[in-house]
Amino acid sequence: MSTVVPLIARRTARPAEPASLPTPETRPARAVYTVREVAALLSLSTSTAYALVRSGDIPAERLGRRWVIPRTRFHAWLDGTSAGPSALSATGTDTSRRSW
Repeated sequence: MSTVVPLIARRTARPAEPASLPTPETRPARAVYTVREVAALLSLSTSTAYALVRSGDIPAERLGRRWVIPRTRFHAWLDGTSAGPSALSATGTDTSRRSW
């Protein structure tokens, strides 16, 4: 006759809980936008956004080979350009079409 030894379950060490990962609510706001993000925010093509960044119309900084748009300067610029009807006419140009 054989002897049966009962199986005793081992307690496995539970892995340590990871430090709470930042959620979108607790994650700090980014300090800069990319040109693609600004293009999406302004409903522009990426190439047009790059042209505006290079010309200095959109405030941006060059970091190495990358262009970044500081968030606070971008929003200040955006608030300044959308100040009222004097910024652009209803046609989106500097002059009114009714002049001809």
